[in-house]
Amino acid sequence: MTKGSNLLRRRAVVGELLRDRGDLLCIAGLGASAWDVTAAGDHPRTMPLWGGMGGAAMIGLGLALAQPKERVTVITGDGEMLMGIGSLATIAVQKPKNLSVIVLDNEHYGETGMQETHTRFGVDLVGMAKAAGFPDTRLVQTTDEVKKLRDAVHNGEGPLFAVVKIDPEKLPLVLPPSEGAHLKNRMREAILGAEAHLA
Repeated sequence: MTKGSNLLRRRAVVGELLRDRGDLLCIAGLGASAWDVTAAGDHPRTMPLWGGMGGAAMIGLGLALAQPKERVTVITGDGEMLMGIGSLATIAVQKPKNLSVIVLDNEHYGETGMQETHTRFGVDLVGMAKAAGFPDTRLVQTTDEVKKLRDAVHNGEGPLFAVVKIDPEKLPLVLPPSEGAHLKNRMREAILGAEAHLA
């Protein structure tokens, strides 16, 4: 939590979620979420999105369905999730037990000038996910809840959806690699090993 705020700090949250990540696969949503995931350590089993706003949850779903033995987490922001809100229905219908979707909600569009998002005015993403049919939905506002969320991401059964309320702080950029082919190929190789070159 930042001084004078009772909101969680985004990079501390992401660092905890990815601590001792093992083989966890991670889709990092466009913008600040990708910088946060990279700040926790660039990793071949991470796909940071540089474009396609609104697609993080669906990319995570595709990966979870294609690799049912792998744990997949999506870490994205409230603006990105609002743009891809229909994905909640599709994920809930598909019921991937290996997928978690984590929304870092600072109630602002951090990449375009800190305009307020709809969550600032009461739009309830957790309620939407619950209504769609997610069996595990959470609103996370304390460090203890972050620790419980980390355990669920690494050991629980999905699909899981969580909103983590975070401070709208502006942080230095920690940029991941930006070449799409490189990011795709390194993740494929991390999952498939030498077989990735044959596909």
